[in-house]
Amino acid sequence: MQSVYQQRRQTLMSRLGKGTAIFASAPLAVMHNDVEYNFRQDSDFYYLTGFDEPGAVAVFAPHHEEHRFVLFVRPKDKDKEIWSGRRLGVDAAKEVLGADAVFPLSELDEKLPEYLKGGDRLYYHFGHDEALNDKLLKHWRRLLASYVKRGTGPVAIEDGKLLLQTQRRVKGPEEIELMRKAIAVSVKAHNYAREIAQPGRYEYEIQAEMEHLFKLAGGDPAYPSIVASGDNACILHYVENNRQMQAGDLLLIDAGGCIDYYNADITRTFPVSGKFSDEQRILYELVLEAQLKAIAEVKPGNPFNAFHDAAVRTITAGLVELGLLVGDIDTLIEEKKHKAFFMHGTGHFLGLDVHDTGVLRNPDKTWKPFEVGNVVTVEPGIYVTPDYEPVEGQPQVDDRWRGIGIRIEDDVLVTDTGCEVLTAGVPKSVADMES
Repeated sequence: MQSVYQQRRQTLMSRLGKGTAIFASAPLAVMHNDVEYNFRQDSDFYYLTGFDEPGAVAVFAPHHEEHRFVLFVRPKDKDKEIWSGRRLGVDAAKEVLGADAVFPLSELDEKLPEYLKGGDRLYYHFGHDEALNDKLLKHWRRLLASYVKRGTGPVAIEDGKLLLQTQRRVKGPEEIELMRKAIAVSVKAHNYAREIAQPGRYEYEIQAEMEHLFKLAGGDPAYPSIVASGDNACILHYVENNRQMQAGDLLLIDAGGCIDYYNADITRTFPVSGKFSDEQRILYELVLEAQLKAIAEVKPGNPFNAFHDAAVRTITAGLVELGLLVGDIDTLIEEKKHKAFFMHGTGHFLGLDVHDTGVLRNPDKTWKPFEVGNVVTVEPGIYVTPDYEPVEGQPQVDDRWRGIGIRIEDDVLVTDTGCEVLTAGVPKSVADMES
C-alpha cells in the first residue's frame, strides 16, 4: 500500500503549487476518567500516510529542496509503550512510511518555519486541536509580519480539507476492494439478522449478532447500529436498541461493517412476523420503487441531485395517490411538503468516512456530475410518526398508517457503463422480505 499512499501524496502536492499543507492526526478522546476511547485516525491524515497513531503531524512542502513530505511523530518510549502500546518511532517511520524526513513531535515548533517560509500560502484545517491551531497561527503571523523584508512566505490560509475533497471523491481500485470486503461481511450480517429476528427477541440481540460477524471478519461497526422495531423506525438515528420486538412489527436495520477504515452502509426493513400488513406493504413497495428509480440515475455525467429528485418525485406521487398528501405534485415538491414523510437526503458519498467527503456543487451552484469511481448510498424512506400532525392544507393521517417507518439503502459504485449495486447480496423484494 505504500506506493498507493505515495501516489496520493504526489497528486496532492501537484495541486499545492508553492503552498504548504499540514494535516494532523486525530487526538485521543477520553471515555471516562483516565480511560480512552479506541483510537480512530483522522481520515485525511490516514488517506495520505497510512499511519495509525495519534500525536503526529504531516507537512507537505513541494517547494522545499530536500524535504517535500515531512512527519513529526511520537518518539519511542519504553515505559509509555508498556502502558499504551507500541510506537513506530522516528527512525522506523522514515523507512516504513516513506517520508523525506521524520522528527519528534516535540520539535514541530522549532522546525515548522523552515517548511512554511518557502511557500506562498498555508493549507490547514482548524480542527479541535487548539494548541496546534494556535501554534500554526503564531508562525503564520510572524512570517507575514516579515514578508515585506523577505518577499517570501505564506500570505494566505486556506482550508486543507478542501484540497482533498475532489481527490477522495473518486475511489481507487484498492479502496473499492476494501469496501467490497466491508460490504461482504455486512451483507452476511443483514441476511443473518433476517433469519433470527422474531417476536419476543430484543433489538440489542440482533445488534449483537451482527456486530459479532463484523468482529469475526477483523472489522468493527462502521457507525452505531440502528436496530429499530415498531415506531422506533420513525426515529432516523435511533440507537437505544432496547425494545422487545412484537408480532406485526417492522424491523428497520441500518448497520454496516468497517474493514481497514473503509465502510459499508446498508439498510433493510422487513416484517418481524414474516408478513407485511396491507399498509406496510403499500409503503414498502413505494419506497422500493423510489429506490430503484433513484439507482437508475446514478451514472457518469448525471448531476448529483438527479437520484434524489427521482426518489422525491416517486414518493410524492405515491403519497398523493394514497391520500397522505394532497395537491399538485410539482407544487408539493417545490414547497417541500414531502419532508413531512421523507425528511432526509437520498444518499451520500461512502468511503473512509461513512458520510464521505466530496464537494457537491460547482461555484455557479450547479450540481457536480457523478464520476466513475464514486461510491454513494441510495436510501429513500417513508416515516409516518405516531404523533404526525399535518401542515396547513394537508390531510390528517389515518391511524392505520401511523408508526410505520421504512428505509431501503444500498451502496452503489459508479462505473463506465452506469452503476453497480455493491450490496445486491441483501435481498429487498417483498417476496424476499416475507420468505
